[in-house]
Formats: sequence, structure tokens, C-alpha cells
Amino acid sequence: MRRALVRPVSESLSRCELTCIERSVIDLEVATGQHRDYCQILAENGLIVQTLPAAHDLPDAVFVEDTAVVLDELAVITRPGAESRRPEVVAVIEALAPWRELVHLTAPATLDGGDVLVVDRTVFVGASARSNEAGRQQLATALDPWGYQVRAVPLSGCLHLKSAVTLVSDELLLANPRWASMEAFGGIPHIPVAPEEPHAANSLRLPDRLLLPAAFPRTRERLEDAGIATLTVPAGELAKAEGGVSCQSIIFDDGLAQ
Repeated sequence: MRRALVRPVSESLSRCELTCIERSVIDLEVATGQHRDYCQILAENGLIVQTLPAAHDLPDAVFVEDTAVVLDELAVITRPGAESRRPEVVAVIEALAPWRELVHLTAPATLDGGDVLVVDRTVFVGASARSNEAGRQQLATALDPWGYQVRAVPLSGCLHLKSAVTLVSDELLLANPRWASMEAFGGIPHIPVAPEEPHAANSLRLPDRLLLPAAFPRTRERLEDAGIATLTVPAGELAKAEGGVSCQSIIFDDGLAQ
């Protein structure tokens, strides 16, 4: 079975960390409702949704993806680039311990899970303000025994790698080439987002469909034309906190317990 770890929207979301966008007013009630809809979609698409304890003193806790990189063989507990986010990993460690061997990144490494995109045995890591060279090196060391190769991807103008590039099928990417160097992907084909929808590259693969924010109809049309079945969820309030649809969950196969 596929399991999705999620965490409720924090009551302090308005104090979230921001890097690439200006702060604007976030409607907490709307954000909470959008996250509730998101969790319902995961459940309706066959995932076991496991909700972690709320952490209302941690503004960014809803963006749980940044706290761990979970592969079939192990889970790497990250050291988030924003210091305020580092306490978020405690609950994630407890949730993942029954399912995976855990490896922990240590200082001076920083790494956000939103900077990590796994394509087969290659792990692409965004060279962002949140993930440094030490983080990439420690990740590479942890994954090397399992045959994974780690590659850095230059970024410009976005928070995380998955703000700019996500995997929509086994060998196809959705990308904003203005934000990520596509040369780093070694020729893997990609569908470019609609130019007027620069934030549309963040998507989430579900068992039979691709989940997108509802605000990007032209990019959705491009995906559907390419034969990718999609569905959408409203995500506008969480986008004000630099969040997308991938960062609200950690999804993994729970049949691989150690």
C-alpha cells in the first residue's frame, strides 16, 4: 500500500519562511480547507493518509515533504535550510521509524526534501538557498550503497527544485526551463509549463493521475494533450506560503518495512 504522511496547517502559517515571493495576507480558514481537500483527494486515490500531530508553533509544518527523502531502501531525515523548520523533523522521525531504516543529515549540511527529485536511480538535487553542497554530499554518501547517483541542478528564481521540475511519468518531466537548468537532466524529455503559468511545474504523481493546483488550466491542457490524466485541487492560499502540491505530503510504499 502507498502511505501519505501529512500534517495540519499551522495556526501560525502567516509567519512562514519566504524566499522568492513577497509576503501577503493568508486566509487561515481557506488554507485549512484547501489542505483538507488535498488530503481527501489522496485518500480517494487509494493512499493511506496518516496525519501527524499539529504543530501550531511551527509555521511551515504543513510542508512536510521538506523533512525527509524516502526511498524504497531507507529514509534520509533532512536538515532544513531554514533554522526555524528544523524542529519539524521530530514528528516525522517517529512516523517513519516503523517503515524504514533512518539516516540523519548533520551540520553543516542543509537539505530540503522539496529540492530532491528521484528519477529511477538518479537523485537530482536543486542547488537552492535551502540545500547546500554539504547536504548533497551527505545525501550521496547515504545513497551510494544502494546504487543511486546524486546530481546537482542549478536553479534561478524559485524556492526548490520541485518548484521548477517534477516527474509526471516514469520518463517524462513537467518543467519551467527558466527556473531550472534542463541540461542537468541528461536529455530526459519534458513538457514546458505554459509561459503565463510559471508556478505550474509543481505536481504530484498519484497511482493513476497527476495532481495539479487548480490555478493552471493551460499547463493542464498541455499535459492532457500529452496523454497524462490529471486532476486538480485549489491551492492558492498555501501558494502564498511558497507551497505546492508535492510539499504537503511524503508518499511511500509501506510494504517495505525494515
